[in-house]
Amino acid sequence: MEWYSALILLLGTVSVLMFTGLPVALAFFAANVVGTWIFISGDIGLVLMPMEFHNAIKFTLVPIGLFLLMGEILLQTGVAFKAIGAIDKMIAKIPGRLSIVSVVGGTVFSSLSGSTIANTAILGSVLLPDMMRRGYKPSIAMGPIMAVGGIAMLIPPSALAVLLASLAEQSVAKLLIAGIIPGMLMALLFFAYVIIRCTLDPSLAPAYEPDDESIDAPVKLDLNWRGKKRWSGTYDGNLKRFINRSLPFILYILPLGSIFVVVVGSIFFKLAAPTEAAALGCLASLAACYLFRIFKSTIVISGVDGADFDFSSIWKALIETAKINTMILFIIAGSLVFSQALANSGATNGLLQQVISLDLSPLGVVIIMMCVLLFLGAFMDQVSMLLLTLPFFLLGSTSLQAVFNIDVTWLMVLMLITMEISLLTPPFGLLLYVMKGVAPFKVTLGQIVLSAMPFIFIELGVLALLIVFPEVATWLPGKVQ
Repeated sequence: MEWYSALILLLGTVSVLMFTGLPVALAFFAANVVGTWIFISGDIGLVLMPMEFHNAIKFTLVPIGLFLLMGEILLQTGVAFKAIGAIDKMIAKIPGRLSIVSVVGGTVFSSLSGSTIANTAILGSVLLPDMMRRGYKPSIAMGPIMAVGGIAMLIPPSALAVLLASLAEQSVAKLLIAGIIPGMLMALLFFAYVIIRCTLDPSLAPAYEPDDESIDAPVKLDLNWRGKKRWSGTYDGNLKRFINRSLPFILYILPLGSIFVVVVGSIFFKLAAPTEAAALGCLASLAACYLFRIFKSTIVISGVDGADFDFSSIWKALIETAKINTMILFIIAGSLVFSQALANSGATNGLLQQVISLDLSPLGVVIIMMCVLLFLGAFMDQVSMLLLTLPFFLLGSTSLQAVFNIDVTWLMVLMLITMEISLLTPPFGLLLYVMKGVAPFKVTLGQIVLSAMPFIFIELGVLALLIVFPEVATWLPGKVQ
């Protein structure tokens, strides 16, 4: 069988099955059965498939589950919602105030959850109803929420970054560190865009005074110990303003920031491997939630609550993590066997030879890769497009990256940014439908797509910047060496 026939057969099988609604893992398993039977010694290959699945699950994949657990703990205990509320109280009299809250809050939560879907769903459900009630136009209300949701793909702890580095057999630590500067740059550009646009057109985000209940009302503070009230007081004036503005930041943002420092700092200063850093992040999340619970029962301040840290919250976080992690492991196992079937069929080498015959420069090859990912992203989810293209882009000595001697860390960051952009591209951008799910019924999918367009162009600008100046992505991980 010619290489292009094998390529059409295997990729076509996966694509058709996924478009019919079959889960990604099952689509890859079905293609594996076809590819293994035809290209790997018939029934002998099928007998060897379970062994290949077993070999695909490696210790380097452990951070995925631990990073997922870290985010689920903060989500199920309500700490994530408290952090967004604290940011809301800190920001006042800024054009597009709630949109800025979504950018800042989304960036903070991205550094803790690693989940683009969770990031967008939480911000959309918490902030969007208030935005619409206050007269925000959909274009400035939904766009920042969706755009900043995708940053979770870049800023550690990114589960997709761990998956990409693990499958490509590259340094997980370097890729996690490499995503920090591009992610922060993207958040800064979103921040600037919202302020500039709302300054030029204030009708997009009408200004409003903060609610009297949270700002002007006196603050009551009670100190409890061992179930009894030991001291109580009511404050007004400057102390009231300090408590309303600053205390939520001290109580919620700083402890969560310490979790990010524990994870990234331990990797950057080589105090821990990514797996150990992920475990430390889970412990830091548990500690932060427990401290919030102590605060809730010991110091009671009107308008400031602690976290709902109890056994049921932790159990739910464990269950949700197990569900997601099991699905990811099934997909990984199926995709790696799929890569072997592609290699044995000659499709990988045949496609590579065709690209080499075009006599392109390494930069030209990278641009082609990104265009392929952008095209696939309009029709597929990120995991599917990653697993379909990885055998050609990164895996092994016959991949485009190896043949054209492309910096692997730089290429992986470009791939993550491109997949982040594809989250917002119609017709099947995943975050578009997440936003549709949390938005009011009167909001149409067309409005959601239009609100995402300016941020797509911003992300494309960052992608172009990294292509022209690779040092933006490679400088910081270079310090880890």
